Amino acid sequence: MNIDLSNKNALVCGSTQGIGKATAMELAELGANVTLLARNEDKLKKVLQELPKNDSQKHQFLVADFQDLTKLKEVVSNYLKEVETIHILVNNTGGPAGGPVFSASIEEFDKAFTQHLKANHLLVQTVVPSMKKVGFGRIINMISTSVKQPLDGLGVSNTIRGAVANWAKTLANELGQFGITVNNVLPGATATSRLKQIIDNKASKLNKKVEEVEDVMRNQIPLKRFANPSEIANAVAFLSSEAASYINGINLPVDGGRTKSL
Repeated sequence: MNIDLSNKNALVCGSTQGIGKATAMELAELGANVTLLARNEDKLKKVLQELPKNDSQKHQFLVADFQDLTKLKEVVSNYLKEVETIHILVNNTGGPAGGPVFSASIEEFDKAFTQHLKANHLLVQTVVPSMKKVGFGRIINMISTSVKQPLDGLGVSNTIRGAVANWAKTLANELGQFGITVNNVLPGATATSRLKQIIDNKASKLNKKVEEVEDVMRNQIPLKRFANPSEIANAVAFLSSEAASYINGINLPVDGGRTKSL
């Protein structure tokens, strides 16, 4: 099985921490030229220095905020003039704030829709022409298991993630003929700052200790533990490779078996 990504250019969004950073590290380890994309330049510079690198690889970073779509398009378009082709696009960004869907403001929905679906769509429209030219493309969207089973207390996230999943499935139907696959990775509870925030908020609302909340969450997972970000990155790496050439339009839960639906 070939999962060598040498001579492939990968653009990894939200890659300064958590799953995004782990994904960038794994793709670089497999030989890809990795370009990091996030809004914090200092963090980008730090991660850039950590990326595995051989003599033939070239890593770099781009600074952009997913709320500023005009700037995002400008930055990525200029980058494409330099590298000519982006073979792998990993759409990933921080999730919306938690809370019941009923009490969510219209502004919360607007912000999440822009940061997730609109930004993803803009990036795809920007990079796909280069993928078509070489007859190869991998678009991988980091979403959530909530597209199969909504998660309590994440109302806006549940709503927006579902929209992204349906957008991606439609896109997979349209782009498959060009050798471009579109797939979604659905992380379960993963040991990141996002999970810590969710646990802390839940503990505060329930007036419980953080350790108690963690235990309850772990016990809902058949493997009885949280994922390491690198375990999610492994799934992305496989879907990015030639070995996954006939996998298209799927939602892949990487959740230790927590999701109860098939």
